[in-house]
Amino acid sequence: MSNSATYNNKRTAFDISLAQAAAKELLKIRAVFLSPQKPFTWASGIRSPIYCDNRLTLSYPEVRARIECGLAKLVTQNFSDCEAVFGTATAGIAHAALVADILSLPMGYVRADAKSHGRNNRIEGVLPKGKKVVVVEDLISTGGSSVEVVNALREAGAEVLGIVSIFTYELKAGEEQLKTANVKNISLTNFSVLTEVALSESYITPREHRMLSAFMQNPSDPAWQSIE
Repeated sequence: MSNSATYNNKRTAFDISLAQAAAKELLKIRAVFLSPQKPFTWASGIRSPIYCDNRLTLSYPEVRARIECGLAKLVTQNFSDCEAVFGTATAGIAHAALVADILSLPMGYVRADAKSHGRNNRIEGVLPKGKKVVVVEDLISTGGSSVEVVNALREAGAEVLGIVSIFTYELKAGEEQLKTANVKNISLTNFSVLTEVALSESYITPREHRMLSAFMQNPSDPAWQSIE
């Protein structure tokens, strides 16, 4: 994992150099794709200028190595007493497995719902009561699914230290959900950093940057599409 040297070891609550490096990787492979002129449609019907699919990082070995080493650093530098990592189904499972391998920690994952057959498990993997765990997510949007995973682990007797994720949209709704559930999330990078990197490296124009910023202020208001 020599590529991990790309990232800064000296991390506090948020490391801008780490965030910028991760943003560059996501933009390079179009795991995060910005398209203000031709918006995507979310399941809610909202027209969005940004689309995120961090599963793509798994298909690029060098990018994958840097991203997973970055996530491992977030765990060791923010949750140093972590005893196991648990991924979210399905996008977080592979990332949790790779991070667990780097850190030589036990790994498991949490299903969206309990199985309807066999042992009817919702949590897969060994989770002794009192185990200190960190949840691995690929993406934080509204935070709802992440909080559900945290609650499932807590109900099973785990002490959830927090979440590490690749990217966060920085949506107010997501931040409020996590705060209400008393869950700390640390992301490799976020919307603000990524759009600044995208502007500086000419992925987007200044006008498109303003459009993206306006969208994030109020995703439900289509007025961002008319920003000049």
